[in-house]
Amino acid sequence: MKVPFVSFKPLERELNDQLRSAFERVFENSWYIEGNEDKAFEEAFAAYCRSKYCIGVGNGLDALMLVLRALEIGEGDEVIVPSNTYIATALAVTYVGAKPVFVEPDIRTYNIDPAKIEEKITGNTRAIMPVHLYGQACDMDPIMAIAKKHNLYVIEDCAQAHGATYKGRIIGSFGDAAGFSFYPGKNLGALGDAGATVTNDGAIAARVRALGNYGSDYKYHHIYKGCNSRLDELQAAFLSAKLPLMDKVNADRRNTAKKYLEGITNPQIILPYVMPECEHVWHLFAIRCEKRDELQAYLTERGIGTNKHYPIPMHLQECYKDLGIAEGELPIAEEISATELSLPMYYGMTDEEIRYVIDCVNEFK
Repeated sequence: MKVPFVSFKPLERELNDQLRSAFERVFENSWYIEGNEDKAFEEAFAAYCRSKYCIGVGNGLDALMLVLRALEIGEGDEVIVPSNTYIATALAVTYVGAKPVFVEPDIRTYNIDPAKIEEKITGNTRAIMPVHLYGQACDMDPIMAIAKKHNLYVIEDCAQAHGATYKGRIIGSFGDAAGFSFYPGKNLGALGDAGATVTNDGAIAARVRALGNYGSDYKYHHIYKGCNSRLDELQAAFLSAKLPLMDKVNADRRNTAKKYLEGITNPQIILPYVMPECEHVWHLFAIRCEKRDELQAYLTERGIGTNKHYPIPMHLQECYKDLGIAEGELPIAEEISATELSLPMYYGMTDEEIRYVIDCVNEFK
């Protein structure tokens, strides 16, 4: 049997008519940027995130970068980010001229450890950027308390956790603003690159929209040195077709994760930990194993797709050598990078596929 790491086909088959209708609608209207499709999706996604404003942008990295610019964070400033995340989080900080300051994660959840944040705060710190990694919300209460104590902004990176909740409250609604990615593999994915910023602050929303539209608040009038990062009509239409199934998609992923958690009994495998305060949406099912590479090769031989998230921690990437962080200085991020392996996780996995993955993982010696 072959089980891919990810497959879009089950959801695309289910939404075939809606997706084709979305394309035809946009094509017939001949309006491709900043039209009714974009407006409709922004309103629907803002409501889904319990936020007042949603601004569609080109991708998840831009969603974070534009918030940082809107908050006038830049040269000489520092932003707290987790040491274990996809590099886009840190790149957003770098792009505005600020310095990313890495804080180690909780080894159980892989998310930033609130107990380690304050020791990294300096007089230059302007914001905390927690990442709701792999589909599980961060421990937001202490993060928000630290931010309030030190008068810091909170910018949530929600790229991997559409619909996840913390103490019954949806992620993206805690901080000053939040960035989402709609990369095709996300729980809510476009058919290309796309992203969005959500916020309850009207001033931030207006600045993000202008900054992503060449710094323009109205045509040919430029109040900022902006960039071009807008959600196009076609991707907005596709996302609008998928959004009504968001909760169904997440429930299906939770069902798959439940079977994995109950079925995988191999003592060499460290299973994901779910905080009781959280409703996980399982963008990834991330296990750990000391023999990670051998396990990956073993599963590949049996037709099971896997992925490593992420095999080189950010502080050891070539592009961040300038931060001067040596190997061994962030041992938890390094431990996760060396042992993490993500198993197949996507909407529409069959019971037979799930059982096959479980059996193969359990048979690994």
